Amino acid sequence: MTGTSAQPGSALNAARRERELLALGASETIDVLVIGGGITGVGVALDAAARGLRTVLVEKHDLAFGTSRWSSKLVHGGLRYLASGGVGIAHESAVERDILLTRTAPHLTRALPQVVPLLPTIGAAQKTLVRAGFAAGDVLRRTAGTPAAVLPRSRRVAAAEALRYAPTVRRAGLRGGLIAWDGQLVDDARLVVAIARTAAAHGASVLTRVAATEVTGTTAVLRDELTGETLSVRARSVVNATGVWADQVDPSIELRPSRGTHLVFDAAAFGGLSASLTVPIPGSTSRFVFAFPAAHGRVYLGLTDEEAPGPVPDVPHATESEIDFLLDTVNTVLREPLRRGDIRGTFAGLRPLLRTGADSTADISREHAVLTSPTGLITVVGGKLTTYRKMAEDTVNAAVAHANLTAGPCRTRDLPLVGAVTGVARDRIEAPTRLVERYGSEAAAVLDLARADAALAEPVAPGIDVLAAEFAFAVSHEGALDADDLLDRRTRIGLVDTDRKAAAPAAEAAFGH
Repeated sequence: MTGTSAQPGSALNAARRERELLALGASETIDVLVIGGGITGVGVALDAAARGLRTVLVEKHDLAFGTSRWSSKLVHGGLRYLASGGVGIAHESAVERDILLTRTAPHLTRALPQVVPLLPTIGAAQKTLVRAGFAAGDVLRRTAGTPAAVLPRSRRVAAAEALRYAPTVRRAGLRGGLIAWDGQLVDDARLVVAIARTAAAHGASVLTRVAATEVTGTTAVLRDELTGETLSVRARSVVNATGVWADQVDPSIELRPSRGTHLVFDAAAFGGLSASLTVPIPGSTSRFVFAFPAAHGRVYLGLTDEEAPGPVPDVPHATESEIDFLLDTVNTVLREPLRRGDIRGTFAGLRPLLRTGADSTADISREHAVLTSPTGLITVVGGKLTTYRKMAEDTVNAAVAHANLTAGPCRTRDLPLVGAVTGVARDRIEAPTRLVERYGSEAAAVLDLARADAALAEPVAPGIDVLAAEFAFAVSHEGALDADDLLDRRTRIGLVDTDRKAAAPAAEAAFGH
């Protein structure tokens, strides 16, 4: 698989947005209007556009503004769902993980070892459960067709090897470790942007800073959040993919959001962690806290699962009790305990779970649902980042059937995203590894900007591994419309306040401010 330096028609920018908004005001009925620019919405837009449907996506804020930028940045195989009997969603997750790792986004994904240190705090029963779970994960991998060369099989390792993966683990009483492999994204928001740009390359209009109101199954009023202008559009089918805000667009559904929180540390706090340090939560058979290496020399520690009633905020925040819970749990396996002073930042996201009779949000199924309201509005909720493609396929199938649209078959199972590249072609890209991991085959295009302008070859701030050329590329090709888009979504600099302040002048400069 190879890619070009910049896929034709994939560039998103302010000029294209303005042009396509004008065309939309004068156009005839569109086939599919998608509301919501998170992972699910862009997935629906790509699926619909790739089937030949005239597709428009509108997003009130920015791509990946909501839950899609607050995930664990992992491509899960669904192992956790086996523990609660969810064989179907576990298999679906493993299949979708394989598609991301091997076909659609090999440039944005990689295999990540998970190490469970065998310390005295982990009893024989819990160890047996973890081993059984990892063995079941091996079966899932095989049934999904993922080669062991992509995701190796699980195994037990000696204490020395466990410490190589996770150097800060307590040595006293360490009896080795259990290792399994899963998938990791370089970044969740970057995946959303890549899908959106691929949809644009297939003819979709991707319009950020455009809110949808008065939504029905065939109409909506769109408001340009930058100018205040409004226009009415007609669509043969309208899809509500607004995640935790879905019940605001379609009041006929009821959600029960849960909050997942992560803490952000400097990588140095974990001493060169090269795996997901996986710590069983005391008293649970299927839940873990995990710390894993992330972009920009950081480690993320997560994950909570707390009910989040009440109004849905634009940006959720970690609670004090969640911070304590994460620190207390990971400290059960660390030689030197982490303290609040070690935390560089936090982030929290809300999962759009359908309300059921379950007592705890942790027990609510992560299966997605595609619902059709009395007006014909199609809403997709639930699910998880890894299964976005299958969610989109099911949603477009429902739209095609409900509106009797003329469309080709789903193509996204084998459709590489912008920048996708593997193997020898990836090795031949003349660019630093960190750029290849973020941009795939487009890394050369980013580097060309830096070569053409010496100012763009400089980091956006001292000690931050992002070039000014990356900001420029985000403005010209990735739909960034303001400094927040650059700092908080095209890169994740903004997760640490001090880094955000340091890079803010370069972000403003990218727009000529």
